[in-house]
Amino acid sequence: MTDDGYFGEEVAAHYDHPSDSDPSVIGPMIDFLAGYAPAGQALEFAIGTGRVALPLAARGVQVSGIELSRAMASRLRAKSGGEDIPVTIGDMATTRVAGDFDLVFLVYNTINNLVTQDAQVACFANAAAHLRTGGAFVVEVGVPQLQRLPMGERLVPFDLSDRHWGVDEYDVVTQEFWSHHLHIRDGGLRRNSVPFRYVWPSELDLMARLAGLRLTKRVADWTGAPFTLTSPSHVSVWVKD
Repeated sequence: MTDDGYFGEEVAAHYDHPSDSDPSVIGPMIDFLAGYAPAGQALEFAIGTGRVALPLAARGVQVSGIELSRAMASRLRAKSGGEDIPVTIGDMATTRVAGDFDLVFLVYNTINNLVTQDAQVACFANAAAHLRTGGAFVVEVGVPQLQRLPMGERLVPFDLSDRHWGVDEYDVVTQEFWSHHLHIRDGGLRRNSVPFRYVWPSELDLMARLAGLRLTKRVADWTGAPFTLTSPSHVSVWVKD
């Protein structure tokens, strides 16, 4: 692990995917998020390479960001419009930026990058501290796939394509899990593993309550599909009263 955490230059260089600019993929997300920034002020935790921040800014929302990885932030700055988005380098659980926001958001399962419950609780408190009254904290995250685990097993494959194998390794005692990746790239085989902590929707709701936030919406995805017992992920909205 480097000063950029697990998202150093090698990861940043291959982080973006063509689907990030697909209107059918990014469009519903931007529509959803823009609806929670009526005054046009938003803060993205773990802003990364700007694959959400840039199209949201193009909708007229003034986006700022917090990002631990300098390599990821430099990729954002190199993109058209990236220099116009203020980015503070730091941990999303503790780093503060100036101003009050209508919207704080955290997408692509990134709440799981905080690998302790204390850090996840602190992230909710940090989001609440940045929100003005009536502002919303929006989180997109997967539902732990423990139903796919046979009794006593730890491994769940999630991608077995020609150029990438991905396997999640769960510890149901600690709620820790590792995402293992094998990539065929540049004529060779590369492996990387990243630690996470999975978290249940009800646990997130309690973290929100501790931070003074109230659940107002939970849907299965950015299109607003209902969240059900078989939904693999959810988008949740908590509001600061």
